[in-house]
Amino acid sequence: MSTETPTPAPRSVLCLGEALVDLICERPVNALTDADSFVPHFGGAVANVARLAAREGAQTALAGGAGADDWGRWLAETLHRDGVDTFRFRLIHGLQTPMALVSVGPDGEAAYSIYAESVGTVVEALGADVEAAVSEHGALFISSNTLVSAAEREVTMRARAAALAHERPVIFDPNLRLHRWSSRADAAASANACVPGALLVRANAQEAELMTGERDVERAALALRKAGAANVVVSLGAAGAILRGRIRADVPGMPVAEMRSSIGAGDAMTAVLIARLAASGFYEPVIAAGLRDAVRAGTEACERWGAVD
Repeated sequence: MSTETPTPAPRSVLCLGEALVDLICERPVNALTDADSFVPHFGGAVANVARLAAREGAQTALAGGAGADDWGRWLAETLHRDGVDTFRFRLIHGLQTPMALVSVGPDGEAAYSIYAESVGTVVEALGADVEAAVSEHGALFISSNTLVSAAEREVTMRARAAALAHERPVIFDPNLRLHRWSSRADAAASANACVPGALLVRANAQEAELMTGERDVERAALALRKAGAANVVVSLGAAGAILRGRIRADVPGMPVAEMRSSIGAGDAMTAVLIARLAASGFYEPVIAAGLRDAVRAGTEACERWGAVD
């Protein structure tokens, strides 16, 4: 039996994470209890990135899963329709597809209440095939959502280690949802463990501060680079974004035509950057070249209720 490392699809990106159904109240309310109706939208941060990057022309594959129910099939069909490889996306019998009730405040910020939260779908999707799955692709995308439970954290960190060992680019978006964590310290430590060796870390200003303790975004970006990230993009909301790495770039914010929800803004930014990197064979200067498009995509995401149309 050959022990050679399989030749990867050089521009494909393996994404580890969840897909779920966002039930969104499509009008501003002050609290979830003020919502009078909800509309289903595709959700899950990593799944959103996989879909949006595929729409941008990238080859993406999602390793994760949902329940073997109507909602799970809807998620899988939606991924497939948008060109995401679902070979490692499992519909799991006995698991209820997770849902999030989502309200959006007058400022566009969302509040979530998650039901039947999925734990272990990445374990189910990859199992003992972590190294093989990573070696089949040209890059790995991870977030902190698969670091919360011990079993998924172990699989995620194995995938990261395999990617680095095989010299595959690793892209990390913390996407920290603090209500999932036992403490802010645990969230920060787990996210920081994914920084060393990353080709790109894309975080918002609050996440960068939590991870580094630096309120100033320049200092936070520098701290993440010193921790081992080759490139750091910090999104600044309405103020745009900065890139700090081998190339520096600053992109101002763009006006939102009609603010609805910031739910998918960060996912859209990350997706554009991944797509640009994949199209170039992971040539780092395209991060700077694509940053304006990423900011534009994040702005446009604020003009819709769901993360993806």
